[in-house]
Amino acid sequence: MAIAPELLDTAANVCIRPMTEADTGEVFAVERASYQFPWSEGIFRDCLRVGYVCRVLALGSHTIGYGVMSVGAGEAHILNLCVADSHRCRGLGRRMLAYLLERGAAAGMSEAFLEVRPSNTGAIRLYQAVGFEQVGMRRGYYQAVGGREDAAVLRLALRGRRPFRNTL
Repeated sequence: MAIAPELLDTAANVCIRPMTEADTGEVFAVERASYQFPWSEGIFRDCLRVGYVCRVLALGSHTIGYGVMSVGAGEAHILNLCVADSHRCRGLGRRMLAYLLERGAAAGMSEAFLEVRPSNTGAIRLYQAVGFEQVGMRRGYYQAVGGREDAAVLRLALRGRRPFRNTL
């Protein structure tokens, strides 16, 4: 199915909505196209089943991105955030990140954490622009060609911050 050219020109036509099991096929397609070692479709179903915050970026009837976050014990943990390659650099990843952080803050979480590949410089720039700071490193966390890749552990305080949508 083709997307009308006028919809491609603006992020204003993109909405964030809850992910459903019916979305997992398209979510997995975005994941598979974005990563060499993607999550499986079953992992996304499991995230829904256990009640994680699972959202999609929808452009009309098309899923063009998603975010998955767990909350508990005072912490929000952003587990996965991705925008389809053809829709990157339009502020959509930042918008999804702001949405997830707002949800974490509204749930009473005091801080947010995430892991990111040090080689993923675009994501690191986004996270640092929002205020995340590196607090650790997980050795050999990610599968990589020829072995394993470390993960930088990033943290952001959620309490006492202005609403994210107004500051991003």
